[in-house]
Amino acid sequence: MVDVSDIALEPIGAVQRTLVGREATEPMRADIRLLGAILGDTVREQNGNEVFDLVERARVESFRVRRSEIDRADLARMFDGIDIHRAIPVIRAFSHFALLANVAEDIHRERRRAIHVSAGEPPQDSSLAATYAKLDGAELDSAAVADALRDALISPVITAHPTETRRRTVFVTQHRITQLMRLHAEGHTETDDGRNVEHELRRQVLTLWQTALLRLSRLQITDEIEVGLRYYAAAFFQVIPQVNAEVRDALRARWPDTDLLAAPILRPGSWIGGDRDGNPNVTGDVIRQATGSAAFTALSHYLAELTALEQDLSMSARLVSVTPGLADLAEGCEEKARGEEPYRRAVRVIRARLTATGAEILDRRPQHELDLGLTPYSAPAELQRDLDTIDESLRTHGSALLADDRLALLREGVSVFGFHLCGLDMRQNSDVHEEVVGELLAWAGVHPDYGSLPEDERVALLARELGTRRPLVGDRGGLSDLARKELEVVGAAAYAVGRYGPAAVPNYVISMCRSVSDVLEVAILLKEGGLLDASGPEPYCPVAISPLFETIDDLHHGAAILAAMLDLPLYRAVVDAQGGRQEVMLGYSDSNKDGGYLASSWAVYRAELALVEVARKAGIRLRLFHGRGGTVGRGGGPSYQAILAQPPGAVNGSLRLTEQGEVIAAKYAEPQAARRNLESLVAATLESTLLDVEGLGDAAEPAYAVLDEVATLAQRAYAELVHDTPGFVDYFMASTPVSEIGSLNIGSRPTSRKPTSSIADLRAIPWVLAWSQSRVMLPGWYGTGSAFEQWIAAGPESEDERVAILHELYERWPFFASVLSNMAQVLAKSDLGLAARYAELVEDEELRDRVFDKIVDEHRRTIAMHKIITGHDDLLADNPALARSVFNRFPYLEPLNHLQVELLRRYRSGDDDELVQRGILLTMNGLASALRNSG
Repeated sequence: MVDVSDIALEPIGAVQRTLVGREATEPMRADIRLLGAILGDTVREQNGNEVFDLVERARVESFRVRRSEIDRADLARMFDGIDIHRAIPVIRAFSHFALLANVAEDIHRERRRAIHVSAGEPPQDSSLAATYAKLDGAELDSAAVADALRDALISPVITAHPTETRRRTVFVTQHRITQLMRLHAEGHTETDDGRNVEHELRRQVLTLWQTALLRLSRLQITDEIEVGLRYYAAAFFQVIPQVNAEVRDALRARWPDTDLLAAPILRPGSWIGGDRDGNPNVTGDVIRQATGSAAFTALSHYLAELTALEQDLSMSARLVSVTPGLADLAEGCEEKARGEEPYRRAVRVIRARLTATGAEILDRRPQHELDLGLTPYSAPAELQRDLDTIDESLRTHGSALLADDRLALLREGVSVFGFHLCGLDMRQNSDVHEEVVGELLAWAGVHPDYGSLPEDERVALLARELGTRRPLVGDRGGLSDLARKELEVVGAAAYAVGRYGPAAVPNYVISMCRSVSDVLEVAILLKEGGLLDASGPEPYCPVAISPLFETIDDLHHGAAILAAMLDLPLYRAVVDAQGGRQEVMLGYSDSNKDGGYLASSWAVYRAELALVEVARKAGIRLRLFHGRGGTVGRGGGPSYQAILAQPPGAVNGSLRLTEQGEVIAAKYAEPQAARRNLESLVAATLESTLLDVEGLGDAAEPAYAVLDEVATLAQRAYAELVHDTPGFVDYFMASTPVSEIGSLNIGSRPTSRKPTSSIADLRAIPWVLAWSQSRVMLPGWYGTGSAFEQWIAAGPESEDERVAILHELYERWPFFASVLSNMAQVLAKSDLGLAARYAELVEDEELRDRVFDKIVDEHRRTIAMHKIITGHDDLLADNPALARSVFNRFPYLEPLNHLQVELLRRYRSGDDDELVQRGILLTMNGLASALRNSG
C-alpha cells in the first residue's frame, strides 16, 4: 500500500479558508444548493431511496475528507465491491452535478461582472472597453496602427477531443438550464410565457437524468463534425458578426483616416475532418463531408435569416421611395401579390438566388428554399452586394434602425462565413508525406529511392518538380493504398476550394516538420491535386503550407528551417503570391510531453523570438498558430494572459489557436460566454500588437538568460523521471486510465500515432487526460520545482538575491507571471492523496513506490518554489474564480475518482461486464466536465 497519511490533503490556501469572500459568493452557493437539491430529488424519485442515500452519504463523507474528519481510505471502502447497477447511478449523479455546478459558476461570473459595471467601476482587463481605454492613452500613430493591423486575423480553430462527446440533447438541455438560472438570478419566478422557473428547472433536470450522457458506440468522425458545427447556431452566428462590426467601428472612430479591418478580424476555423495525423479514419470522403456540412450550415442559416427578413421588411412603395438599385433588384421577383412591397420582393430574389446556389454546391437541400428559376451566386461577394443594396436603400428613407438589426447581422455574417462557414485545415505527419512522395517519384521514374537522398539533394529535386506543370502520376491504379488515400484527400480539398471558395481549405499543417524538404513534399502533393502551380511568374496556391514545430529540438531549429524555406526562390514566390504571409504552427502538447512544462513553454517563447526575427529580415508577415489544448500541460490557461505573454512582434495583428475539449463548451456553448471569450481574444491581440506588453525593455536579454538556465534544469529533471526512470512507462500505463482511453470507444482516432507503447508515440491528448483523471496533473508542473531550487542554489549571488531576481521577473514580465499562474492552477487541481489510490493499481510495489515517491517530492518542492518566488501562500491568490470552484465543487469529484479506481481494477482483472466499461467512461467524462480543462 502507498502511505498517504501525510499527503491525504495538501493545503491550498484559499481552498481551505471557507470564510474568505463568503458574502460575495453566497449567491453562487445558493444556486449550487438549489440545483443540487433538484438533482437529489430527481435521483430519489427516479432511482429510489437506496441510491439517493448512497449518493448523499458519498457527498457527506467527501466533505468530511476535506475537513480531515475521516481518512480518505474510509471513503474509498464505501465503494469496494459495489454492485455495478448501484455504481452507475452514483457516477451519473456526480457527473450531472458537475454539469450543473458549471452552470452555477458561469452565472455567478456574469453576476459579478454586472455588479462591477453597475457600481461604475473601470472596465475589467480582457474586455474590449478596457483595451480601448489603453489604446486611447497610448497616443498611437494612425499609419502605424494601419500597418500593424493589415490582414489582421484572429481565428479560434475548433478541434475534436475524446471527452467532448455529449449528445445534442444534453447540450441543449444544459443551455436551457442556463437560461432558467439567469432568470432566477435576476429575481424572476416565471418565464416570459408564464411558466414557473423552479418547476421548469425540475423538468430540465429530469430530462437530463433520463438522457444518456454518452453514446454507446465509438464516436465517429461524422459525430465529431456535427459536434463542432453545433456552436454556430448556439453562438457564433450571432456573436462573431457583432464583435467584428463593433471592433471595426470602434477602431475606425479612433483612426478615421484609415480603412482598418476591411476584412473581418474574427474568422473561425476547424480541424475536425481534416486532421489525419495518426487518424486513418480521415479520408477524402470525410473531407468532402466536413466541408459540405459546413457549407450546408452556412447556407441554411442565411436562408432562415432571409425568410425572417422578408417578414420584417414589409414597407410599401406607396409610403417609401427606394433607390434605383433596390428597384432593379426587386424586379427579379414578378409575383403580383408583392407588387407594392419592393423590399420583400428584393429579399425573395436573394433567397431564390441563394436557393439556386445551394442546389449547385450542396449535397443536400436546406429548409427555407425558394425556387424562382433565378441564377445562382458565383461567389459570396455577389450575395453581399445584394444585401448592401437593401441596406443602402433603407438608409435613404430613415430606416437605419431596420438596417442595423437583422440585416446588419446577416451582412456581417456573409462577410465572415461566406459559403464555406469556416476554414478546414488539413494536417498530416511529415513521415507520411515523405513515404508518399517517394512512391510518386519512383512511379514516375524521377528517382528510385527518394528516401535515401541527403537533404540538399531532396530540396533540389523537389524544387525542379515544382517548377514543371506535368503531374507525377496519371493512372493511380498502381499506387499503394496510402498514396491513393493521400491523393484522394488533396483531391477532396481541391473540390472544396472549387465549390465553396479558397477559404474552405486555407491551410495544410505539417506535423513533425523538421526540414525544408518536409515543406516541399506537401507542395508536391498540392501540385498533384491541382492546388499549386509554381511554373509561371505568378504562382497559384490557395492553400498555405504551415510547418508545425512540436518537439523541443524542432522548436529550437524552427527559425533556421523558416529562413531556408524563404531563401528558396520558388517557395518565396509562392509566399509572395499569398500576400507575403507565412504561417508557422507551434506545438505546445508534444513539446511538453517531450521536455516538460517549463522547458516547453520557454522553447515556444524562444522559437517565437527567432521566427519573428527571420520574418523581419525576410520582409514577410509572420502569423503564428498556437496548438494549445484545454489544459495547461498542452498550452492552455486563460487566453487573454496567454496572448499578452507572447514575445514582442509575435502577434502582429494575427494569431490562430486551437480550441478543444471541455474548453469549447465552456467558452462557446451560448452567446454570453462566447461574447466574453471572443472579446478576450480580440482585446489581447490588439494590446499585444499595438502596445508594449512585455515590459522588460533593456532587461530582456538578462531575463532570457535566466530562463535559458532554468528551462534546461527543468527539462533535465523531467527527463530523469519520464525518459530515464526504468519502468516509468509501465507505471504510467498502470496508474492511469490511459489504456482504457484507447479501448473504450473514446474519440474517433487511436491514442497513439503508431502501434507502440512508447511515450514519444502516444498522442498528447491521452497523455495529459490520463494524468488529469488520476489527479497527478504531471504535465503541468513536473520538473519546475527542481529547476528553480537548483538555479537558486547554483549562482554566484546569494540565494536571497537569486530569489529576488525571480520575484522581480514575476512582477514585471507577463510571460513569467503566466507560467507560474498556470502552473499554480494545475497544482491546485492536483490531489496526491487521490493519486495514491491510482498508484495502488501498479502491481509492482517497488516500481510503485519509486516513481510515486519522486512525484510526491517534486510536487511539494514545486509548491514551495511557487510560494518563494511569488510571495503568495495561496496558490490561487491571482485566480479567485478558480479558488471558489475548487472549494465548492472538488469534494464532489472525490466519489468519481474512487469509483473509477474500483472499476479500473475490475476491468483489468477480466470483468468484461459492459456496465463496468460504461462506468469507467462515465467517470472519465464526469471528471473531465468537472475539471473543465483536462485534455
